[in-house]
Amino acid sequence: MNSLIKSLLKAKDEKEMKNLAKGLFTPSEIAEFEQRIQIVKMLKKGTPQHEIAEKLGVGVATVSRGAKEIKLGNFITIN
Repeated sequence: MNSLIKSLLKAKDEKEMKNLAKGLFTPSEIAEFEQRIQIVKMLKKGTPQHEIAEKLGVGVATVSRGAKEIKLGNFITIN
């Protein structure tokens, strides 16, 4: 994971970051990342877990994992 983080931090701007992400990840992996970010944003707004799972078409376990990570202090930069 350290190599990934170092590579992402070297991107000079948003365009470089997008190109790096497109090169590293498949379109489905990128979509999954975006979906997980949406889950976190909805959780932070107080949306019930079952509602998030239904709206985004994911399992409750996926949403619960996001909630657990928030409780652990992760996702501070996601609003």
